[in-house]
Amino acid sequence: MMLALNMLNNSDIQNLGTVTNRILVVEDEESIRELIVLGLEEEGFTVVAVGDGQTALNKCQVQAVPAQEFPFDLIVLDLMLPQVNGLDLCRFLRYKGNHVPILIVSAKTTETDRVLGLEIGADDYISKPFSMREFVARCRALLRRNRLNTPVELEPSIVQFQDIILYPEEYRVMVRGVAVNLSPREFRLLELFMQNPRRVWGREQLLDRVWGMDFIGDRKTVDVHIRWLREKLELDPSQPQYITTVRGFGYRFG
Repeated sequence: MMLALNMLNNSDIQNLGTVTNRILVVEDEESIRELIVLGLEEEGFTVVAVGDGQTALNKCQVQAVPAQEFPFDLIVLDLMLPQVNGLDLCRFLRYKGNHVPILIVSAKTTETDRVLGLEIGADDYISKPFSMREFVARCRALLRRNRLNTPVELEPSIVQFQDIILYPEEYRVMVRGVAVNLSPREFRLLELFMQNPRRVWGREQLLDRVWGMDFIGDRKTVDVHIRWLREKLELDPSQPQYITTVRGFGYRFG
């Protein structure tokens, strides 16, 4: 399978800072793996490449390494892998509470495949064949958004709506007296909703406010995260009381 290896010119490169980002590339097809590694290294990234899911799992050391010490800043992940497939690897990382950005690279091109990849925890999805220019741009966008999602010091405060209590400074949420574990984006979505009760938000508005204006992935990621929030907040996610759908417009909290 051929990839268009269109290298970025120096004038196109936006510096991500002095720290070199480490990227794990998990791709079983050697020719594609080598092209991806070459393209990323040309752009200054440190790349570790493996050809199967089990080796990738070992590299991640997901059971032994705390989240703040995770050895990679981004994972580029194929789906059809020997030993452990990409979906299972992604699902396992998210189950362990690891929120490293994951970019799926796959020959599967249907909407169902893309939605499935996002539903199990991937942050973006790009189909083969692709240009290296777009691929690197997506990697940079995920790394940028991940840095912006790093918790910052906030003034002590509590946001409450009915029996949901949100502690912005502690990145903590209580629902009906029980602590609920949210991913960074789920937390930011809920915080935005609770600070603006009754307001209707469109998908594009939520993408801009939570994912950032440079987001270039699938808009359906908003629907996926809303579904996850409902499962964690609602007594009956199929009949939501907190996050409701306003048909033709978007979502409303309260």
